[in-house]
Amino acid sequence: MPLVRIDLSAERDNAQAIADGVHQALVDSIGIPATDRFQILTRHPAAELIADPSYLGVQRHDVVFVQISLVGGRPTDLKVALYRRIAEVLAPLGVRGDDLFVTLTENGLADWSVGNGEAQLLGLGTVPGLPT
Repeated sequence: MPLVRIDLSAERDNAQAIADGVHQALVDSIGIPATDRFQILTRHPAAELIADPSYLGVQRHDVVFVQISLVGGRPTDLKVALYRRIAEVLAPLGVRGDDLFVTLTENGLADWSVGNGEAQLLGLGTVPGLPT
């Protein structure tokens, strides 16, 4: 169950398509169920998005920040596959790989309440998309 926050320039006219692409990448690469979609999409004036233009040799111009919170436990190779798949899916939408900044924040089953003040994930035993 990921919670995805996408912050991008208000000048991008395809924000919804970018959100759709990020979700598709999660489904494709780490097995998130297609119906498990929770996203916060925020458009900002370009001046509010600050990213070093050449940190670690990446040449950034119009950064799209993608922050994904999810239950921990996926191996590194799946995380790397997710980063690559997001870049592949967003490239046709005009998001250059250099402009894509992705972070994952992992937590535990007890760290989620998806409604009614309950910790629903505790009762699942396993979480869809997590290796068993």
